[in-house]
Amino acid sequence: MSDRKCLECNEPLRGRADQKFCNDQCRSAFNNRQLIDSNKVIRIINRILKKNYSILTALNPEGKTTVLLNDLQKKGYRFDYFTCSYTARNNRVYFFCYDLGYCELENCKVILVRRDLNGDLVLPKTILPKDKLNIKQFDSSKIG
Repeated sequence: MSDRKCLECNEPLRGRADQKFCNDQCRSAFNNRQLIDSNKVIRIINRILKKNYSILTALNPEGKTTVLLNDLQKKGYRFDYFTCSYTARNNRVYFFCYDLGYCELENCKVILVRRDLNGDLVLPKTILPKDKLNIKQFDSSKIG
């Protein structure tokens, strides 16, 4: 017989041959530790994004305003963390943290904006003609 031991506490195992833990408490402790280690980077990044979002919210209560770049820096804004970027028609690049974003202007100024996320969730209209889409038309006469 092999010396099977609990993966959490190293106690000898009795019972099923495929058993890995001596009880539910050891199984939960082992799995929780694995989960904590694997999600550590995600938690750190989410914490930074949340702080960035709260800074933008505090400085931009109206939805659009201009502030000094130094104001963001003083509050601890991390410019290297954002959720998406958008290049406008005038080639200005906006960096967004969820629905709040900024764009750098001249003279160390930054414009803060709020984006309507509901508009982004709508599927874009296709530019193909209807006859090329291969979509079957709904026939309401077949409903009883």
